[in-house]
Amino acid sequence: MGRTADMAAKAVQGIISDLGYELVEVEYVKKYGQMNLTFYIDAEQPITLDDCERVHNAIDTALDDADPTMGQSYILNVSSCGLDRPLKTDRDYRKNMGKAVEVTGYAPIDGLKNIVGELSAYDDNSVTLIADGKEMVIEKNKIAVIKPAIVF
Repeated sequence: MGRTADMAAKAVQGIISDLGYELVEVEYVKKYGQMNLTFYIDAEQPITLDDCERVHNAIDTALDDADPTMGQSYILNVSSCGLDRPLKTDRDYRKNMGKAVEVTGYAPIDGLKNIVGELSAYDDNSVTLIADGKEMVIEKNKIAVIKPAIVF
């Protein structure tokens, strides 16, 4: 997160937590010609449009008071993390234990650029997958992206 996103997160973290949601990430980027301040939230239950609206309404005034953009106009967005959000936090890994994940390497891993397998373990340095019936331990510094596999 950049300075603006960090300031915004600090200004509303407590409000979001008090509502029963987890603030996962804050993004401050230019999209479609305007600056957008987007808060990504998560919870134990799937996030709905009503959840996003509830958080939006609750944090709007606090953000105005904190002024993390130093008077610059922006569009405020609140969103769910999405089904295919990359795993970043310990909570993300815990939540996906025993589930199918897709790993994309910076370079091929065991000859493969993408590996889909069941997340069976992780620590600060590596993840362990069960892929095609075999256990694979992959160092995190070799992983470009790890995200839930979308299986139809």
